[in-house]
This record gives sequence, structure tokens and C-alpha cells, in this order.
Amino acid sequence: MSITSQEISTQPDMWARAADLSAKTGPLVADGQTLAVIGCGTSWFIAQSYTRMREVMGKGASDAFTATEFPLDRDYDRVVCLSRSGTTSEIIEIMKHLHKAGKPAVLVTAVAPGPATEFADREVVLDFADEESVVQTRFATSALAFFRANLGNDIAPVVEDAKKALKAELPQRWIDATQITFLGTGWTIGLANEAGLKLREASQSWTETYPAMEYRHGPISIAEAGRLTWMFGDAPSGLKAQTEATGAEFVESDLDPMAHLVIAQRLAVARAEAKGLNPDTPRNLTRSVILEDDE
Repeated sequence: MSITSQEISTQPDMWARAADLSAKTGPLVADGQTLAVIGCGTSWFIAQSYTRMREVMGKGASDAFTATEFPLDRDYDRVVCLSRSGTTSEIIEIMKHLHKAGKPAVLVTAVAPGPATEFADREVVLDFADEESVVQTRFATSALAFFRANLGNDIAPVVEDAKKALKAELPQRWIDATQITFLGTGWTIGLANEAGLKLREASQSWTETYPAMEYRHGPISIAEAGRLTWMFGDAPSGLKAQTEATGAEFVESDLDPMAHLVIAQRLAVARAEAKGLNPDTPRNLTRSVILEDDE
């Protein structure tokens, strides 16, 4: 079994521990305050899910940014930086800037202390969810479980759904699919983005991701037999029937969307193994992006 598979299988326990930690640490940001969450790659997509959920719940304006696109001149009541390793160059530079400007910043990481620690006003450490695999799975979802619990979500039923996701069948036709498009609405758009990235990283699969209502505005033209359209959360009216009319399979689930992501993670591993690839060490990737000073 690959390291990635092993780490995927631990997620129910990791999510429960993250929820417990959230109860102990208290709110990251007060209701009504403005929030920005910054991350790179997978962390950016988790930030998208968290901030969209918070804003829809009426807890305050919330934005997600990849580090290089964060508007340094914009003021937020709280900034959260999400980095599994705590060594990502772009995240460290943002935190240095915020610290120098006297703006409060929280670092959520799996490894501490690290080079970003000294610039954090507060550090939340999910060390129990750290990973060996280059491909992020359990740290990212544990961070989202922490964030959701911080918003008042009950994580217990999500944990139970994750256990079901670990046992769910992966049909051979999914492993053999020539193309997969992931869709979401609201907070699940971030999950769709993350699912697409996992399949690209681990198995070099052709994947695309869109807000669900945008799918009919062009992207559906690639749908055909032997391809999948994968929906996180509830599908817009008529989308399933229109997709199936192309011959593509429409994949949806009654599980919590975060648990549905676990199935997509497992599919990424299965497709990698079917191609003879090692999902733990995707080509051209490292655990953390650390830039040289002259870059």
C-alpha cells in the first residue's frame, strides 16, 4: 500500500482530532470581522472552501488568496496563512510583511516551530495530521475539519461519512475514464478544485474544474462516453440529465462533500497505480516550494 493510501485511510480519526483541537483553541476570528485566508496549491483550495462557508453563514466578509496574489494594501481584521510545512517561500514573505505592518496573522501548519513561526501572532499546529507523501490529503482535509468546527459545524457525522467513503466501491470504469470534470457550488467549489489537483498530481490525469452552473457555458462540450462529470454537493436542476445525454457519467453522492473528496483521493491513487506511477512522489513536485533568493 502506498504512503498516500495509508494517509488517506487515517482521515476520519484526523478530522475528529482536528475538531477537538478547534474546541480547545477557540475562535480564529470573531463573527462580523473580515477575514483573508492565504495558501498555495491545495491550501489555497481549502481556503476557498472555508472562506465561502464562513461568508454564507453570515459570519463576515471572507476572501481566499493564493499568496502571490494577496493584496498587501487591503486591510483585514484577521489573516490566516495555511501551510502544511510552514516553509513555503511565498507564505513566509506574506507573514513577514504582515508582521512588519503590525497586522494580526494566524499560521495553521503541521510543523512547528518553523521559519514562519516568528512572524505569527498565533500558531495552530495540526502535527498529528502531518504527512510523508508529497501529495497532500489528510493535512488539508484536517485543516478544513478544524475550520468547519471553528464555524460551529458538527464534525461527527462528517467523520462517519468519511468512514463510508473509505469503503466505497471504485468502479473500474472510473479508473479507466479518459477525462474527469469536477464541479461544485458555494463552498464545494474549493473541493472540486482540490479533487482536480489531486488527480493531476498523483495520476497525471486530464481533469478540469468549474462552478457547476458554468459547466453548461462551454465546458460540457468535452463530455462524452468514457468520461466523468463529478459533482460535489447538490447539482443544479437539470444538469445531471443534460450531462448524461452526452454519454458521460454523472457522479454524485449523498455523503458530506468533504467525505466525497476522500473517494476522489482514493481514485487518484487507483489511477496512478493503474498507470504504474508512484502516487507518493509525483513528477516535478516536492513537499514544499522553497524559492532561491534570486528568483
